[in-house]
Amino acid sequence: MGFYDLLKSYDDLNYDDIFNSMTDEDILRIIRKRKLSDVDFLKLLSPQAGKHLEAMAQEGYKKTLQHFGKAILLYTPMYLANYCVNKCAYCSYNLENDITRKKLTEAEIEAEAKAIADTGLRHILILTGESRKHSPISYVVKAVNILKKYFDSITIEIYPLSEEEYGELIEAGVDGLTVYQEVYNPEIYDRVHIAGPKKNYRFRLEAPERACLQKIRSVNIGALLGLDDWRKEAFKTGIHARYLQDTYNDVDISVSLPRIRPHVGVFEEVHDVTDKDIVQIMLAIRLFLPNAGITISTRENQAFRDNIIQLGVTKMSAGVSTEVGGHTSKEDDTSQFEISDKRTVEEVREAILSKGYHPIYKDWMKI
Repeated sequence: MGFYDLLKSYDDLNYDDIFNSMTDEDILRIIRKRKLSDVDFLKLLSPQAGKHLEAMAQEGYKKTLQHFGKAILLYTPMYLANYCVNKCAYCSYNLENDITRKKLTEAEIEAEAKAIADTGLRHILILTGESRKHSPISYVVKAVNILKKYFDSITIEIYPLSEEEYGELIEAGVDGLTVYQEVYNPEIYDRVHIAGPKKNYRFRLEAPERACLQKIRSVNIGALLGLDDWRKEAFKTGIHARYLQDTYNDVDISVSLPRIRPHVGVFEEVHDVTDKDIVQIMLAIRLFLPNAGITISTRENQAFRDNIIQLGVTKMSAGVSTEVGGHTSKEDDTSQFEISDKRTVEEVREAILSKGYHPIYKDWMKI
């Protein structure tokens, strides 16, 4: 059974019944278990479990040390283009938004690569808007051929591809994929993706698996928290990650916890997600998936990011710009969303060290 069918098997799940039946003893028993079931994981996302974050944190800390030590991998994104054919209600790149559209030339990609590499980082995430016309596979391949001279790991966050296309990019030098389902609730997904190829829910949902079939090294998934009830979205993200781990045990699976941020345009149907909610999600995922990476981006503010380092984080972005060519351009272009933590790579490094953790600039390379 593929993940689409697994996810549908939970369509009739009554979250309220499960949450209302929970006791303190139930939560503490789950925290002590060596391996959690899907329902155990859901119970750790319950309001009742929110009263036991300290106990969850203590156990999560042990599991993180066991699998990852005190290492925090640093990376930064590079935006290659912002042309997009989709109309997504929550994104600045929405086709209908009046923004400056831009695409980097090969010379500009090289300049960005040099600027980022000069900070010491050796892991890069490249992004484009979802336009095959402006950012075809051939363009991404050319970018990868430039970037692999500077970076040991190249992750893509672009439009979903066919299995064969993922194979082509992996052959070129891509070793990681980040793809967010955005929202797992199909009704909300259909509503916020007004038009464009991104409206195809299942094609996006199955993109990570197509990359896994082509033997990609790492896959990072997540939901854009705020588009639906965070408990339900976190649960579906977690079981998606568990499915990928169980099915493709040679692929490193990680989870991101992005919260919706201010952007060009107006989107008012936002579900509140507090700092405490993010902490509960992170701890529940760590107990459910002890050996999965957890990524926290600069969508979160400096103080919050520093304070949660010890709660299970394994990967952080630093020195971030969400503008096309933002690492070298002097122009004030449109960003995909507003970042909150604007520190340099060195400043993030110092913050990690101050917590007794080790910032890692490079943890893998092809032989």
